[in-house]
Amino acid sequence: MATDATDDAPLLLAFPDEAALAQALARELGAALALIDEHRFPDGEIKLRLPPALPERVTLLRGLQDPNHKLVALLLAARTARTLGARRLDLVSPYLAYMRQDMAFHPGEAVSQRIVAGFLGELFDRVVTIDPHLHRINSLDEVMPGSRGIALGAAPLLGRWIAAQWPGDTKPLLVGPDEEAGQWVQQAGAAGGLAGIVCTKTRRGDRDVTVELPGHTLRGRAVVLVDDLASTGHTLVQAARALFAQGVASVDAAVVHALFRGDALQQLRAAGIGRVWSTDAVAHETNVISVASLLARALRQA
Repeated sequence: MATDATDDAPLLLAFPDEAALAQALARELGAALALIDEHRFPDGEIKLRLPPALPERVTLLRGLQDPNHKLVALLLAARTARTLGARRLDLVSPYLAYMRQDMAFHPGEAVSQRIVAGFLGELFDRVVTIDPHLHRINSLDEVMPGSRGIALGAAPLLGRWIAAQWPGDTKPLLVGPDEEAGQWVQQAGAAGGLAGIVCTKTRRGDRDVTVELPGHTLRGRAVVLVDDLASTGHTLVQAARALFAQGVASVDAAVVHALFRGDALQQLRAAGIGRVWSTDAVAHETNVISVASLLARALRQA
């Protein structure tokens, strides 16, 4: 599969499971698109096949949800692309995994953020991602030596989308389900002209969290939960329950990365959350907002 390209445009390589975003990004860039063929053997090993001859400038699109398999595929694809002619090799990874563990909280723990970021920095000349977990560092460059890391923010896209769903004067209140979501609430609110508040979360395990609301009058309000990602959905569920206990009229949710493992989406519905919106940074049935223009603009400017 390929799109028309200008003579000086890079080739965009992608895997078939991300073809929709790849096609949109290729159109934005005016780039040719080629899909990597991937074969998985019964023992779990993989074999990749790239175009036999590559131009000097190549951009590889690969999100790192389900990272353990995809990191190996990235290693194989990047090394092969170099042997096939790529001199400038960039990675677009809308969801960048292993950024959460940015320090050793207990003796002997692997600091996966520095290990994985360093690994990608050695493979690629530039890494472009969206809303990675950078809680205690200022930029990807601090953990990605030898590569220029670009971290984009998609919260303004969420804010503008949410505001457009309420065309009248009455607007919803944005709510961050925990303190870490505060930056996304602030950015989305600024873009959409929306007010917001942030909850306090106590986590005792991956699936054991409680959420407390700040002291605001919420009865009768329409509320939209805003966060960078949703995996199990438990934080959003607990926040929704707390909001309904305060008498809100409705609860919707908007996230950048819709991971939604297992029955997470069903759990959100069961908790009374109505509409669930996400960007296509991770392919999911809730995708309504494209990040293709955001990614393409960064690739053209850098």
